Amino acid sequence: MTQPATPAQQDAPAAPAKSAPDRSAAHRPLGFRLDVRNLSLLGVLAVLIAVGGFTKPDEFLATSNLQLVLTQASVIGVVTVGMTFVITSGGIDLSVGAIVALASVWATTLATQEFGFAGILFTAVVVGLGCGLVNGLLIAYGGMVPFIATLAMLASARGLALQITDGKTQMVTVDSVLDLGIRDAYILGIPPLVLVFAAVTLVGWLLLNRTTFGRRTVAVGGNAEAARLAGIDVRRQRLYLYLLSGLCCGIAAFMLIVLAGSGQNTNGNLYELDAIAAAIIGGTLLSGGRGTIVGSVLGVLVFTTITNIFALNNLESAVQQIAKGAIIVAAVLVQHRTLRGAD
Repeated sequence: MTQPATPAQQDAPAAPAKSAPDRSAAHRPLGFRLDVRNLSLLGVLAVLIAVGGFTKPDEFLATSNLQLVLTQASVIGVVTVGMTFVITSGGIDLSVGAIVALASVWATTLATQEFGFAGILFTAVVVGLGCGLVNGLLIAYGGMVPFIATLAMLASARGLALQITDGKTQMVTVDSVLDLGIRDAYILGIPPLVLVFAAVTLVGWLLLNRTTFGRRTVAVGGNAEAARLAGIDVRRQRLYLYLLSGLCCGIAAFMLIVLAGSGQNTNGNLYELDAIAAAIIGGTLLSGGRGTIVGSVLGVLVFTTITNIFALNNLESAVQQIAKGAIIVAAVLVQHRTLRGAD
């Protein structure tokens, strides 16, 4: 027969049940999925390298060609780092290619080249920052939709670049700038532009994953209103992010000047599409709230390797674009499936 509980027993708090492991924490499954995605991208890259080595072994696997692939990836890669931050915050920047073009032609005018290496670098960075500032002010404080604001910047920057050059190529005559693109400037066989890309990638990774700036970026992209209630100045954060994107464009413009030895109004053509595509297949959510620098860099390497293989095999650029489009669609479908699984 069950004994009635005493008053002391009735007042005693119930013993807490043993808590089950918190498997619903977002960062745990997210981290696992990001690792799987990065490993998948590494697998795709390995397959592409195998295909390139099989079809054109002497040409594709040559040291000079591998250096070329990394160098070409470096320019768009720097732009993609900035784009990753913007998309993670829930924004978009369609003007990156036009900003690269404007910065490159403004930095290679005869008046600018009179100031030498420092003048070209300074001008490219300042023009990039200036365009990023305009984008940021229009979006953060002007209330404009990022798509519209950056689309307007795309048109304006392209038009201004065309006006500056009058449709002509502006050749660089500063030897210290041109010397960075020659083989004698390589450090342990690594082109200087690749080292710049590596440095930007490292800084971007630390900024996104190890600083309050990165956490605020993710918070704004995940839920801007919740971030505001938590004390984050959402408008200022968005301004900083577009400034960062503009800075990356300015650096990429200088790298392109070194690589091409000139400034043209056609520079950076379709960079915005390549940067967005690389970020998406790398695991950055187009809706915001999740971003990965490592995945974006791997995405850049995948696309650059595809371009190189197609060029070596004299395949039409139309087929190349179709292949890129198929990869983008597949990446987006995987993102949707992953999100449904998380729900």
